Amino acid sequence: MPVLSAITLYPIKSCAGISLEEVTVTPLGLMSEQIYDREWMVVDNNGNCLTQREHPRMALIKPTIKATTLELQAPGMLRLEIPLGLPDPASAPSLNVQVWDDTVQAYDCDALTAEWISNAVGAPCRLVRFHASAERPVSTKWTDGVQATTMFSDGYPILVAGSASLDDLNQKLVAAGRQALPMNRFRPNLVIDGIEAFEEDYAETYQIGEVVLKPVKPCPRCPMPSVDQATGEFGPDPMDIMQSYRAKPELEGALCFGMNAILIAGDDQRVRVGQEIEVTLAF
Repeated sequence: MPVLSAITLYPIKSCAGISLEEVTVTPLGLMSEQIYDREWMVVDNNGNCLTQREHPRMALIKPTIKATTLELQAPGMLRLEIPLGLPDPASAPSLNVQVWDDTVQAYDCDALTAEWISNAVGAPCRLVRFHASAERPVSTKWTDGVQATTMFSDGYPILVAGSASLDDLNQKLVAAGRQALPMNRFRPNLVIDGIEAFEEDYAETYQIGEVVLKPVKPCPRCPMPSVDQATGEFGPDPMDIMQSYRAKPELEGALCFGMNAILIAGDDQRVRVGQEIEVTLAF
């Protein structure tokens, strides 16, 4: 029986994730201690999102959820504590930020936080938080018309990958004289053991207890899998190996790994590592 083998929450888009034993699943993505996946985002002075694609050092910004704060750590810097309580929408400073093609309202964190995050990233920037009144619908082109929303993810609220898929890629990398890669290069929220390599591409649903996820779109890959998440530096890029067998014609030849998914049942239910998963295939 397939099982859930790993759960990772990414409070800040493109920064380090938090490995969890269990988590709450919501339509907006994973949530732990009232903190959502990709609820925060780093932006430049024009409000455009920054990612490891241009700033690989973001991998070294490590968040920890504490009782009342989100604690941030980065090499050679003092820790920063950010209050977890939502700001007052009526009085808190806000701004419009850009997440790819979407413009979204966000809370603007304070000047001290901006200074800290700028030093950690190595470029002038600010930290913003998804606004309580904001809504970011996903593209229904891939959801068969099902309505869904997300926060600051690239496009969909949950990313799922199979461990056998990484094993398959690593076998090809090693055969080419390259080093195997850890799963964190691909930054999935949920990892499934016990399915065939890339079987997640063809699933109709994943059911974990009362939670039902619908995979909707293969995840196109940029240079981020070449960023070593432990050093914040670019390393060998697996894309040339993936080019031989992971190009998706339906995405104009984009190289894909993992599946974007939406929640269709089980809002606010919890899932845990080791829990069995019922995979329904689309054919």
